[in-house]
Amino acid sequence: MPNEQVPGKPRTRRYSQEEKDAAVRMVRSLRAELGTTQGTVQRVAEQLGYGVESVRIWVKQADIDEGHAPGVSTTEAARIRDLEQENRELRRANEILKRAASFFGAELDRQHKK
Repeated sequence: MPNEQVPGKPRTRRYSQEEKDAAVRMVRSLRAELGTTQGTVQRVAEQLGYGVESVRIWVKQADIDEGHAPGVSTTEAARIRDLEQENRELRRANEILKRAASFFGAELDRQHKK
């Protein structure tokens, strides 16, 4: 049952970095050969049996990563993701420390009042 294709729901596939890089090279090669960008992504995607939007995204990200187009590079996005995760962990730790300080502060007040 887990391997069954659900009607109307596309199957997701993970592509290796080598597959992505090869598709990007093919698109760029075809663009250079034809001297146009029109239809190149679709032709390569159909030839390889990949999704057109997947290949389009890979080419766009490769252009950003190489500085040919504006945007957030892959390394910058990873760094931001890591910093956001660290920020969440620090906020969580800070909240725990605040609660502990409040608890122990209240406990000290109770002992002092006796």
